[in-house]
Amino acid sequence: MPDPFSADYVNLTSPAVAHYVVTPSDSADLPVRPRALFVQSAGTAALQDKGGQVVTYDLAAGAVLSIRPVRVLASGTTAQLVAWY
Repeated sequence: MPDPFSADYVNLTSPAVAHYVVTPSDSADLPVRPRALFVQSAGTAALQDKGGQVVTYDLAAGAVLSIRPVRVLASGTTAQLVAWY
């Protein structure tokens, strides 16, 4: 299929070009650092940032988090998340 925007520069304000289902882990970083997270089903998410800080969020289904975590911890995460990048 033709993509008239394939040569456009992709940045944090442009639409995501790919996605994956997040598998939370207490020991492994995400395979690709996302530009945002979509909440597939409600719950909590323990997100670790680039500096190692972990914050747990209470999330509603359908929410979009404009945060770029390096890890989603299994401990403290009950929400199902999709990463956009």
